[in-house]
Amino acid sequence: MQIERVEVLVVAPKVQRFTWSHDLPEQYMTNTVVRITTNDGNEGVGGVSNYTSYDYDRYTCETLRHMIPALIGQDALAREKIWRDLWPRVFPLPPQALAAIDIALWDLMGKSAGEPLYQLWGGSTDRILSYASTPMLDDVASYLRFVEEMISQGFRAVKFHCWCFPEKDLELARAARREFQDDAAFMLDVENNYDLESALRVGAELHDLGFTWFEAPLPDYDLPGYRELTKSVDVPIVPSGNWIQDQTAFQHALETQSWSRARTDVTVCGGFTPARKYLSMVESAGMQCEIMSWGNTLVSSANLHLMLATGLSTYFEQAVPWEPYEYGMHDVIRTQADGHVAAPAGPGLGVEIDWDAMEAATIHRLDTRSLP
Repeated sequence: MQIERVEVLVVAPKVQRFTWSHDLPEQYMTNTVVRITTNDGNEGVGGVSNYTSYDYDRYTCETLRHMIPALIGQDALAREKIWRDLWPRVFPLPPQALAAIDIALWDLMGKSAGEPLYQLWGGSTDRILSYASTPMLDDVASYLRFVEEMISQGFRAVKFHCWCFPEKDLELARAARREFQDDAAFMLDVENNYDLESALRVGAELHDLGFTWFEAPLPDYDLPGYRELTKSVDVPIVPSGNWIQDQTAFQHALETQSWSRARTDVTVCGGFTPARKYLSMVESAGMQCEIMSWGNTLVSSANLHLMLATGLSTYFEQAVPWEPYEYGMHDVIRTQADGHVAAPAGPGLGVEIDWDAMEAATIHRLDTRSLP
C-alpha cells in the first residue's frame, strides 16, 4: 500500500467568528485538510484547525509543502517510521503539520481494517458525556441565557470562555451557580491570562462554587506556578494543553505533579502516533487527561476516538454554537438529548466529507502531482 498522491486544502469558509478572551479579536478559523491516496485506491484524510487574528492561516499548508514530497512511494502502513523521518532534528516545525499527515495515515489504516479507530485501539465504550464550550459573550445575562439554552438541548456541563479578568469572571461564576444550582457542571477557562495571586484567589472561590475544574489560569510553561496552585487549591487545575508539545516536557510536568489533570490533543502532540504515547504516560501517572476536542469536525472526531479508546477523559468538548465547526462535512458530532456524544459509525475517523463544499471554500492548496 504505497503512497501515490498527497493533497492539501486550506479550507476557509465565511462562517461566524468568535473570540475566547478580552485580548483576542474575533478569530479566523482555518481547516487544513490532508488527503493521502495509495496505489491501490485507498484514501486517508486528516485535518487540523488553526485560529488567527487578522486573516486565514496558510502557514500550516506551507510547512506541509516541505514534507509531503517525502511521502511519495512510502508504505502507508509504516506510520511510526514516517513520523520519525518527518520529525525535525534541527529546525522545529508546527506540530499541526505532522499531525495532519499522521491522522490521515491512521484514518487510512482504520478504513483498510474496516474498523473505527477507537475499536482498533481496544476501546470499550462508544459514548462519553459532553460539555458545551462557549465563546466569549457580552455580559453575564447573555451567558445565563446561553446556559439555559444548552441545558434545554441536553448538555449537563458548560465551560465558560470569558473576559479573563478575575473579578468579572467570578461575577459570572457566582451568577451561574446561583441561577442553575445543581442543574449543570461548570468549568472556567481563562486562556493563560492570570498571575499566580489571582489564580489562587479565583481557584479557592471556584472550589466553593463547586466548579468541576479551573483551566489555563497560568501560561502552560509556568510549571512552578502550576505546582503551587495545584498544591494550594482544591478545585482541579488543568492546563490549556496548547503549549507543551514534546514528550519530555509533558513527562516532566506529570512527574512533578504540576496539574490535577493533564490536557492535550492529537494536533498539539503531532498526531495519533505520539498522542497515544502521551496518554500512556498519563495512565502510568494515575491521572486523567481532559483531551481537547475543540475545532472542526475532523479534529473533534480524531480526539473523540482517543477519548473512547483510553477512557482517560471525563468529557468531550463540544464547541458551541456548533454550525461553524461543521462546515464541509456530511457527518457531524453533536451532543444528544442525554448529554452524551456517540462514536462515529464508519471505519477510520468514521466521518464522511462533503468534498464539493470543501473545494468551494479552499483558498490555498498543494498537490504532489503538481509540485516541482
